[in-house]
Amino acid sequence: MKDLAREEQWSAWMRAAIGGDTHAYHRFLSSVAPHLRTMARRRCAQFGAPASEAEDIVQEVLLSIHLKRGTWDSSRPIAPWISTIIRNKLIDSLRRRGRHIDVPLDDVIAVLQVDEQAQAQERLDVDRILKTLKEPQRTIVQAISVEGSSVRETAGRVNMTEGAVRVALHRALKALLLTYREPMT
Repeated sequence: MKDLAREEQWSAWMRAAIGGDTHAYHRFLSSVAPHLRTMARRRCAQFGAPASEAEDIVQEVLLSIHLKRGTWDSSRPIAPWISTIIRNKLIDSLRRRGRHIDVPLDDVIAVLQVDEQAQAQERLDVDRILKTLKEPQRTIVQAISVEGSSVRETAGRVNMTEGAVRVALHRALKALLLTYREPMT
């Protein structure tokens, strides 16, 4: 079955399932599960997660589809909706597991042997870019992205809620991205 035909069939089954057709829902889940497994394995390999996590992700995705099927906009394609759920469940899995990367000691030593002049220039570049931000965004980006402070610590430092700090950080990084894409004067 071609991708477009498959997606149209999935959409039709899901619409029927939302309408109460349990047979259509069973057909949908039976058809989508192998596709989920393939995508989960591919994404696990892409992000360095063990292949053994793919089945757990598939089960979480199927559960999420079941619980959130009413949120799918039936006028839109279903495959991107499913892909987003897979991506989110993989990210959740990676966060729970944590990232453990083994790096040979010789590679670390080579990286640590950086020219001091280059470090000074990088620091000037960071300072110049941060100056394009207004307060408290500058302080938030400096604290979290440069100094490595936590959101909680930064929130206390700037007297804001953690949620407000996250929003301000997101907006500041977006502004920096736009500034960075433009040639510096």
